[in-house]
Amino acid sequence: MFCGRFAPTPSGALHLGNALTALLSWLHVRRAGGRYILRIEDIDRARSRAELAEQACADLRWLGLDWDEGPGVGGSHGPYYQSERCALYEEALVRLQAAGHLYPCYCSRAQLMAVASAPHGLAAEGPVYPGTCRHLSPEQRQAREAGGKTPSLRFALPDEPIAFDDLVAGPQHFPPGAGGDFIVRRADGVIGYQLAVVVDDALMGVTHVLRGGDLLDSTPRQILLYRALGWPVPRFGHLPLLLGPDGTRLAKRHGAVTLAGIRAAGTRPEEVVGHLAHLAGLIDRPEPVRPQELVPDFDLARVPRDPIRVPAEALAALNGRTGS
Repeated sequence: MFCGRFAPTPSGALHLGNALTALLSWLHVRRAGGRYILRIEDIDRARSRAELAEQACADLRWLGLDWDEGPGVGGSHGPYYQSERCALYEEALVRLQAAGHLYPCYCSRAQLMAVASAPHGLAAEGPVYPGTCRHLSPEQRQAREAGGKTPSLRFALPDEPIAFDDLVAGPQHFPPGAGGDFIVRRADGVIGYQLAVVVDDALMGVTHVLRGGDLLDSTPRQILLYRALGWPVPRFGHLPLLLGPDGTRLAKRHGAVTLAGIRAAGTRPEEVVGHLAHLAGLIDRPEPVRPQELVPDFDLARVPRDPIRVPAEALAALNGRTGS
């Protein structure tokens, strides 16, 4: 069965870019008559806040989006908070280790902590890991462990290219070793984003993943994890990022860009949906509309591939400074 999901990280309030991803992934599933899941990616407890998870659910409902499985709804593929799914990730680690896909890494804490557990593009990781610990001898590993170093676990990339047809961005090709060997469990025991998202999507039966374009370069890693674990690979689609009128990443300096801030300005949810639908090429002008009204004519092919600049007048309207 066709199944999609939206999986926010509760380390900050939902912003317009999150809302665009939520809306388009919801429309994609509803147009196909499939199952839609909301999952809270709070695996890194130090960065996640329960009140922001609750706020995310409230913001989505305010927009007019619902879900068939997830917080407040339940379902047969729970739990729907990553922090409650750690046993499933450990099972996957055992399988990967038994198959020879993992190795311990003893590099410095500073290097390891640079790898965030929350979703991110590979650019956030800095230089490609050079494989320092991949070829350590058993004696060298014992010496490092004797020194009190707790290792992280890295996935050893096979020497093979990865290619896939992105639902939005089109054909993608990555050379062997793209991004370098990556962490699946940090030295402090926190499971890496790449592994957690694969385990969750696979066990929840997700067939189609629509998410932000900043995660496009993470996809080869996830495809390799799916293959290593013997699970079917879903179809991926990477949506354009929203930019401010000046062409920089949409941020607070552009006005209230969180849904909470926009709500506080008195803007109606239909206006937000209308502006997002217009930016995504679904309607000709930014007029108020409910998500359900967009379902019959939704076509993913109309969504731009390139980043989208949000006009200053659209931001002004969403901030309640002009009419929509």
